[in-house]
Amino acid sequence: MKNRTKLPNIYIGVVTAVLYLPIILVIVYSFNESKISSVWGGFSLKWYETLFKDKAMFQALLNSIVLALSASVAAAVIGTLGAVGFQKVKMRTKGAVEYLSMLPIMIPEIILGMVFMTFFALLGLPFGMTTLILAHTTFCVPYVYMLVKARLVGMDKSLTEAAKDLGASELRVFVDITLPLLMPAILSGMLLSFAMSLDDVIISVFVTGVNVNTLPIKVYTQIKTGVTPEINALCTLMLGATIVLVILSNLLSRIGRPKEKK
Repeated sequence: MKNRTKLPNIYIGVVTAVLYLPIILVIVYSFNESKISSVWGGFSLKWYETLFKDKAMFQALLNSIVLALSASVAAAVIGTLGAVGFQKVKMRTKGAVEYLSMLPIMIPEIILGMVFMTFFALLGLPFGMTTLILAHTTFCVPYVYMLVKARLVGMDKSLTEAAKDLGASELRVFVDITLPLLMPAILSGMLLSFAMSLDDVIISVFVTGVNVNTLPIKVYTQIKTGVTPEINALCTLMLGATIVLVILSNLLSRIGRPKEKK
């Protein structure tokens, strides 16, 4: 019996090691003096100095942040309006249309990237930030749509009906009641869209221009010539920024909460 009770702990330990050991190694080797990651040459901050001097890397990071923010905001607007609108629409083809709206997350990215490239070429759009935002918004919309739709299903309809009985217009009901109740789902969809856009490589390769480079593409192209510890330093800084944002988010979420009575 004692051996059986130890199995879950061993399983959790193995899974935790597999997930977090590579992250720890990336952090450790970002302070490595040697250019070869497999060889420890002593503690050094030179790769962080090299990173801060690399203007191309920071420009790629800035492009990725602008792209992810633009795509997530646009996807939030389109996905929210689509979910709210489809809830009120009653037609036989509603299910088929909703299924078609989910296709961007079902189709393999390489096929989706080729489709975007062909479509933008037919329209005569110059490849660059505009085509990147359009493409990323398209595959981010379903994530917001699904979360908002699930929120709408669990929402109490008596609140909106009561507001209408009191004389509120459709727009007033949406702004004052529906939108605040949907905001957690919208923000979750935006965060998920931001992460998916920031991480995308395949679609971005097909629709980016010569003068626009995103961080995933920049890192991917450097793999061919060998990844230097400069990339480890960048990953460490991004990981630290993510941890700070999570801590701040938790602290802000506690503000205004009623204190528990002892």
